[in-house]
Amino acid sequence: MTRWLLCLALTLPLLEAAWAQVSQEQEFEEKGPEAKGLAIAQEMDKRDTGWRDSKAILTMVLRNRQGQETTRKMRASSLEVDGDGDKSLTIFDSPRDVKGTAFLSHTHAVKPDDQWLYLPALKRVKRISSANKSGPFVGSEFAYEDLTSQEVEKYTYKWLRDEILDGKDVFVIERYPVYKHSGYTRQVVWVDRAIYQPLKTEYFDRKNALLKTLTIGGYKQYLDRYWRPSTMNMVNHQTGKSTALTWADYAFATGSKDGDFHKNALKRAR
Repeated sequence: MTRWLLCLALTLPLLEAAWAQVSQEQEFEEKGPEAKGLAIAQEMDKRDTGWRDSKAILTMVLRNRQGQETTRKMRASSLEVDGDGDKSLTIFDSPRDVKGTAFLSHTHAVKPDDQWLYLPALKRVKRISSANKSGPFVGSEFAYEDLTSQEVEKYTYKWLRDEILDGKDVFVIERYPVYKHSGYTRQVVWVDRAIYQPLKTEYFDRKNALLKTLTIGGYKQYLDRYWRPSTMNMVNHQTGKSTALTWADYAFATGSKDGDFHKNALKRAR
């Protein structure tokens, strides 16, 4: 009897989680395409709230049309902000020509993001114009607007279909940037139904032609809740160039403070 009760106690949380997932997806099915797309985006945001701050090591590999590669090493820090978008700081460690370059981003939900780039050769901080967020980030295939936290309010949404991607059940949703200076007319996102994280995103340019595809993989769970990828690969279909990002050594609750993400701290970034 005691063993039966123990098994029941261990099984109930799993059954409750499975039932919650089924109930949630039934609720999604009752919505129209726009409402369902929004609900999926809201659930993605909900599941990735509460981590407070994090750090990681990044390796960026840039490839040109001929396959020649350039490798860069970076450190990234992020800070979650209640009631607004996240703050992030990326510092380049190598190669020598970009060492000390630092990129600071303050993401906002409903107004243009604030972004700054510190250039050590000039010893000055350059503000990224709100009309230039579609420009390439330090020569990569990632645009400045790709590197901000994807707040729900930044887009309007539409559910397109459910399908299988690389053996995983996914939602396919379309989102349309609210920001008038976005370099994209729309993005199509494949969302893993099990963990509510993006696996692939297609970006369409201002002429509504396919511009880039981002594939994301190697997800691992941290703090028993938060999923983070180990690989991100952005391919530009119009230029033949690509940029691969590898993430490693994730750490949470590192003690980062708001002052660490102030633009005046950029020149002190090491």
